[in-house]
Amino acid sequence: MQVGGGKKPYNEINITPFVDVVLVLLIIFILMTTAAVQGIRVDLPTASSAQVLEAQKSRVIAVSNDGTVSIDAIPVSLSELESELRRSIATTPDLAVILRGDRAVQYDRIMQVLDICSKVGVPSLGMASTRPPGGA
Repeated sequence: MQVGGGKKPYNEINITPFVDVVLVLLIIFILMTTAAVQGIRVDLPTASSAQVLEAQKSRVIAVSNDGTVSIDAIPVSLSELESELRRSIATTPDLAVILRGDRAVQYDRIMQVLDICSKVGVPSLGMASTRPPGGA
């Protein structure tokens, strides 16, 4: 049966809109996964006189509550941390290291990281904290 003055009946599905929707969803998925990988989640302790440090020429060492050590969001062992810090100091002599230790992490793990920083000669070391509610 032909519909309307000699036109061919429409019996195929147009998938172009479906492909457009799938590509948009793929782009959204890619953007959301890259935005989610910003660093290691660390529950920082509170300090009443916290100062803001510049993030230029700095490396961030995070120690999570399970004791995992990471440098710039990449998990490393303590020996890898030492060699990475030595490499960074060789290329950037005025390197600043920011230590982000979870408030629930064992004190011994923080001391191990501080010992490595001292051994390799980190010129500037800061410990990250959050400001208390209502703090300036």
